Amino acid sequence: MSTAPTTPRRAPDPAPGTGTGSPSKHARSFGLPVATALVMGNIIGGGIFLLPASVAPYGTISLVAFGVLTLGAIALALVFGRLARRLPKTGGPYVYAREAFGDFAGFLTAWSYWITTWVSNAALAVAAVGYLDVLVPVHGSKAATIAAALLLQWLPALANLAGTRYVGAVQLVATVLKFLPLLLVAVGGLFSFDSANLGPFRAGDDSALGAVSASAAILLFSYLGVESAAVSAGEVRDPRRNVGRATVLGTLAAAALYLLTTLSVFGTVPHERLVASTAPFTDAVDLMFGGSWGGTAVACMALVSMVGALNGWTLLSAQTPYAAARDGLFPAVFARKRRGVPTAGVLVTVVLASLLTVYNYTAGTEGVFETLVLVTTFTATVPYLLSTAAQLYFLLSGRSDRVHGPRLARDAVLTLAAFGFSLWLVAGSGYAAVYQGVLFLFAGVLVYAWRAARRQRTAAADEAPRP
Repeated sequence: MSTAPTTPRRAPDPAPGTGTGSPSKHARSFGLPVATALVMGNIIGGGIFLLPASVAPYGTISLVAFGVLTLGAIALALVFGRLARRLPKTGGPYVYAREAFGDFAGFLTAWSYWITTWVSNAALAVAAVGYLDVLVPVHGSKAATIAAALLLQWLPALANLAGTRYVGAVQLVATVLKFLPLLLVAVGGLFSFDSANLGPFRAGDDSALGAVSASAAILLFSYLGVESAAVSAGEVRDPRRNVGRATVLGTLAAAALYLLTTLSVFGTVPHERLVASTAPFTDAVDLMFGGSWGGTAVACMALVSMVGALNGWTLLSAQTPYAAARDGLFPAVFARKRRGVPTAGVLVTVVLASLLTVYNYTAGTEGVFETLVLVTTFTATVPYLLSTAAQLYFLLSGRSDRVHGPRLARDAVLTLAAFGFSLWLVAGSGYAAVYQGVLFLFAGVLVYAWRAARRQRTAAADEAPRP
């Protein structure tokens, strides 16, 4: 495999604007607070509201798994910060893989990440409808359910199409609105904490290592999204400095919130009740503050959390194809920007996610949608593995512009830890997801062959002697 791209280096990313470098009042680069909110908002989706009940059957030993995973996620975040300092361009993992290993590796990274984003958006919207139903009952009509799911996808897409200025504003507000009530649960749980509710340290028959591994398999995907600031580096102000900081700060904030809320729910809801709970946060809020308003409160929190995640993931779904299109690896339409946003990427993504959502509600085949979602857990980790491998390549290549001499050993250990964490993510996705995810990746090879052949014809035509 070539260690250098076969196409010319692309020009630096244009300043946020119309796509031609001209300024626009609707486009604005992200500062550190918004970039941090993007990372945190994309990591924390709707899964946090089910996590305590999901890991409760393993006992409080699951908190150990949380701690180990947090260390792995922070190592990955630090590696992305190093890579963004080296290559502060929109595209993140795609840019790093292409720079290190050439066009094909870059394309696979972009293709894999793109699949992840639009399938995940459909999954988020479907999950959000369940919480919306608590506030505005829609379950009685399939048409109303589909309309609600589509509305939850298109509203964030419209915010994206309005320009990066509005994307950043929505993301910051959504992150604050979901952070404060979750923090309230975390702190409120400390006042209602009763160690008798924790249950056994190891609840099942598994060994300690087996219990940690089993609970980790459930928790592994809670940290997907640490790459968010790196993917949008071209829209971040002073990316060499702010991308790394935003990635680490957002990951740390999300990890702290995960751990605090899980511990609070563990200490508030009796273990036997928590194991059987389908709405652990609702049960916890009811016990903390009395009354039966927990369901409404949690539904509001979940909706805000998921809309914020949809807003952020919609932006990311357009950024990677945009970067690949500028290098000729994706169709050129994905490289067009308006108001600082790759509009074609947003539109194609939301249309595909909408079609998948409608299929989920109308096909009548149980398990299809869930299987696709599991596949995305594998496709999301492919860019992580290639990014960490790229960092190892940069460190071991011996080139002075890529290696911080005194910090070489430290960076190498950090990168190996991040690579191990990424490999663990792949293993945790399961055999079926890996098998089907590889099929998704190989389907993209046809697209790469088409684009490569087209670039070759164009290059040959340009080099042909003119009469």
